[in-house]
Amino acid sequence: MIKKAIALGLITGSIAIAIIMHVLKPVPEKLQMPQASVAVKIQHVEKVDVPLTIESQGTITAKTRTLLTSEVSGSILEVSDRFISGGIFSRGDTLMQIDTSDYDVALQRAEAQLISRQAALEFEKARAYQAKKEWAMTGKAESEAPPLALRKPFLSEARALVLQAEAELKQSKLKLSRTTIRAPYDGMVSQKLADIGQYLTPGTPLGEIFSTDVAEVRLPLTEKDLSMMSNLNQKSKIIDHEILLEGSINGSKGQWIAKLHRFEGEVNEVSRSQFAVANIADPYHLNSGSGTSIPLLVGTFVRAFIPGRIVKNIYKVPRSSLIENAIVGTVDETDHLRLTEVDILFSDDQFFYVESGLSDGDRLIVSALGTPIEGIKLEIKNTPELKSSR
Repeated sequence: MIKKAIALGLITGSIAIAIIMHVLKPVPEKLQMPQASVAVKIQHVEKVDVPLTIESQGTITAKTRTLLTSEVSGSILEVSDRFISGGIFSRGDTLMQIDTSDYDVALQRAEAQLISRQAALEFEKARAYQAKKEWAMTGKAESEAPPLALRKPFLSEARALVLQAEAELKQSKLKLSRTTIRAPYDGMVSQKLADIGQYLTPGTPLGEIFSTDVAEVRLPLTEKDLSMMSNLNQKSKIIDHEILLEGSINGSKGQWIAKLHRFEGEVNEVSRSQFAVANIADPYHLNSGSGTSIPLLVGTFVRAFIPGRIVKNIYKVPRSSLIENAIVGTVDETDHLRLTEVDILFSDDQFFYVESGLSDGDRLIVSALGTPIEGIKLEIKNTPELKSSR
């Protein structure tokens, strides 16, 4: 019994001690869980004046392109060394010579016929003079004489035959001159279609050439592009407006200055765009030496940058700031995310130009946000200064 009493006492004491320790234990201090934040980079926004640039593209073409054809018949006797694909020539250069034998003979015949007709006219003039003298011997006035009596019809016929002979001589000289194929302008040979020994007939193609003094590029412009150009689509404003062309030739990138020359004056039915035409003077640098850029070859694809109007008081927002559609992220006074819808007026490869939705001094998020949630805590990783971009 004593052992049982001791055991029961120990158990009771242990329970009492445990209860006392539980009641008297200190209460643990509750720590506030730190709120997670997203690291971002920002920039301050303010209104600026932005000069707009319109981008377009096109292929360089020659302003003048000609398919040379033969106007006479004959065999080709000579071909200029410059009359090859890529050959450069000047205005008046002889490109090809056709056999002149038949035309030399025709010219001699025309000259002989003219001499004969002129002699016949002189004979007829003498006969008419003699007829007048014979009529005067009758004592009657010359006005009363019949035309045949004075040989007037014969004299008119002789003069007409002289005119006909002169015309035939002129035609013979013209055909003879056409046996020499001369360059109509400064240019380059695009394609050679005939060579020595080939017999030609009128209309036979000889080759294709194009001028090198001026090249052109047709630039498609949408209605939005035209609205950005302000008054440049008016005829009085477009002449000699400089634009920049960029392209690649033989692996080398080049830039060239062109001048807007005209609008074609119609809307394309498929694309609903209009075409502006720009001129590039001396694209091959044949008259101005090597120049500061590489030659601009016909057929080169280029991008065109056309200076547009200046938009005043607008926000210039980097493309990385746009979250979706027309929503950007800003940081409020307590460094929390605020999703803001903006009104985008224009855009290019680098920026959106916002007309409304932002205010001067707003802290715009320019880094990636992942999944944006309104009101999440943000940690700003940079300290941009508020500077004017005007």
